[in-house]
Amino acid sequence: MHCLFDYETVLKTLRRMTHEIIEKNDDLNDIILIGIMKKGFPIAQIIQENIQLYNGKNVETVGIDISMYRDDNKKKIVEIPAFQVNDKICILVDDVLYTGRTVRAAMDALINLGRPKKIQLAVLVDRGHREFPIRADYVGKNIPTGKNETILVQLSGDTPGVYLEREEE
Repeated sequence: MHCLFDYETVLKTLRRMTHEIIEKNDDLNDIILIGIMKKGFPIAQIIQENIQLYNGKNVETVGIDISMYRDDNKKKIVEIPAFQVNDKICILVDDVLYTGRTVRAAMDALINLGRPKKIQLAVLVDRGHREFPIRADYVGKNIPTGKNETILVQLSGDTPGVYLEREEE
């Protein structure tokens, strides 16, 4: 496993992304940060803390489990989350954007909850290889990868950071 960037660089990148979110959205009261479970939620929490620090606004931040909306999941048990999306600018947050299937599932889940004013996407890493026409509004780092490579985001533990892992061929 090869370290692409350390935790300090992750935090610096998320600070920049936070400033972009603040600049692009006039009324932060309309925003809800929705972290895609598991890895997107901690990133959404860091962005929330940054918005509080830089702008003084406490933006609602929730996690959403989209597993029941994935096209590769055979179970279709739907759990209704306890937050409102109607007339909100919903910023989906995830760690890595790859094929777009996870984001599509998250959008399906949001539409099931109501009618957002707008859906935006924030990702720490965009690695390419899209299978759906999905593009992030806020990108931390663009890291082109091969199909035999994986990007791992670790925000806790002994060595937090972003790593590239290659499968042996």
